[in-house]
Amino acid sequence: MLKNIGKKIGSLRTKVQISFMILANSLFLKHLMFFPFPIMNCYSCPLAVFSCPIGTLQYFIGIGAVPFYTVGVLGSIGSLFGRFSCGWACPFGFIQDLLYKIKIPFFKKRVIPERYGIIKYIFLGIVILLPIFMAVPFFCMICPVGTLEAGIPTVLLLNLDINLFFWIKIGILIAIILTMFIFSRPFCKLFCPLGAILGLFNKISGFRLRVDDGCTKCGRCERVCPMNIKVYKSPNSPNCIRCLKCVEECNKISIERPLTNDKSNKAGDNI
Repeated sequence: MLKNIGKKIGSLRTKVQISFMILANSLFLKHLMFFPFPIMNCYSCPLAVFSCPIGTLQYFIGIGAVPFYTVGVLGSIGSLFGRFSCGWACPFGFIQDLLYKIKIPFFKKRVIPERYGIIKYIFLGIVILLPIFMAVPFFCMICPVGTLEAGIPTVLLLNLDINLFFWIKIGILIAIILTMFIFSRPFCKLFCPLGAILGLFNKISGFRLRVDDGCTKCGRCERVCPMNIKVYKSPNSPNCIRCLKCVEECNKISIERPLTNDKSNKAGDNI
């Protein structure tokens, strides 16, 4: 277990994000392609290791089969950790974190209100419903992650002709990337169907946050939260990616010990 976790969270999280970005795109681990690890990393990427849970769900729904294995993996990981993988392991989430830190003239940083997080559930509905009628993984066809990690490398490596639909995909990717300079984690907040699924487990997962007695609702947690959550009001919001910046910022926010009901594990405690 971690010791004196309080001020080490930020540095540790960055190292873990870099490690998972490398791991998820390590060609020599191709034998793990069957495993739908809960991160947005396109399985069509030439270097991808894991299969994409969203792509897998759409494929099986499209052929009229129930994706028991993928549902079981997502349910198991979600029940244990909620959206933890979004904040610590997702390569596309890490890219968003990096781009948001860059200051560009005339690009003023803005906030997406937490209530707009409902939009990603609309996209989740698209992921589930469209394959039933179209028998194709439609979200994968327009997914900016797939365009960045698979579409562009494939076109360049194989010297393929670019059609109109590919330019539309490029336009979607550019639009999403531009929003990353202005808003913190816009794809996670508004469009990610995988985050929508995992977020449903946040309130019941083994890994949870709690607000301790003495909280003054000063708003420091909300100001550092990349998802702009009022943590003092909803510490286990479906939008929470478990980045733990709020725990690092305020000693009134605690981490409940995974797989137990022990609520004594506070930021800065020795475990």
